[in-house]
Amino acid sequence: MALAAQPGILAPVPRVGRYLFFALTDAPHALGAALTALAPLVDGQTVVAGLGSAAVSALGATVPGLRDFPTLAATYVAVPSTPAALWVWLRGDDLGDLVHRTRHIAQTVASALRLDAVVDGFRHGQGPNGHGRDLTGYEDGTENPQDGAAVQAALVQGGGPGVDGSSFVAVQQWGHDFAAFEALSPEAQDAMVGRRRSDNEELEDAPASAHVKRTAQESFSPEAFVVRRSMPWAAGTQAGLMFVAFGQSFDAFEAQMRRMAGLDDGVVDALFQMSKPVTGAYFWCPPLRAGRLDLQAVGL
Repeated sequence: MALAAQPGILAPVPRVGRYLFFALTDAPHALGAALTALAPLVDGQTVVAGLGSAAVSALGATVPGLRDFPTLAATYVAVPSTPAALWVWLRGDDLGDLVHRTRHIAQTVASALRLDAVVDGFRHGQGPNGHGRDLTGYEDGTENPQDGAAVQAALVQGGGPGVDGSSFVAVQQWGHDFAAFEALSPEAQDAMVGRRRSDNEELEDAPASAHVKRTAQESFSPEAFVVRRSMPWAAGTQAGLMFVAFGQSFDAFEAQMRRMAGLDDGVVDALFQMSKPVTGAYFWCPPLRAGRLDLQAVGL
């Protein structure tokens, strides 16, 4: 890859993942030192990291395009905003390893950042096209752009040193209502998604509210392509999807989210019948330099 992006952004999702969300403590003067100590721990492959607008502001810096996640309120749905200062996505094959890595990272940044939330994710099954499945059984990420198109969609280019190869990521935790989903017939479930679960084929006669029709990336103007790296999550009896979408900006994600919520034409995405977002945050994922997080764009 010519751009020094964090490679986990474009890599397939791992067997297990862990999402860490940090808030600023009352010692913002220590943030620069904390992030400098974190930088060598972020290889971009097993550890992907992103900064929220609160962290960038606390450093007295500006990253063009970085903003807080918008709260979207429509007639029948709500899309909450739950900003965080730092997001770390741990990727691997063994959850035990991620537990120990969590402790190490939290201790490294503890002078300025407090670990507020931890969500464990995992790869579930395999769909007809080789992608993992959502816990509803449908393949996730079918329409992801590939190869050069993925680079174009996910990574910033032409921004200069410390910016080229970076990415903007939207992160949402969605909670599924499995009882509501299982109360539907298999045909109604397929119509909700807009694809057949059995072979992942798109339904030509799917209703306008079908998720596939609401989020068809090429149907927007301009086209709204993102690179999804979502994974199912579970905690006790609760479960759902950690939706993760990387883009060269937040614009494509916001266009899709607004249409899903019915803010464009009043048609709400049918997925809201059985799943709702409970969190929503934006982060800027810096590029790498010499194998570690490159923080020069924020003055470090």
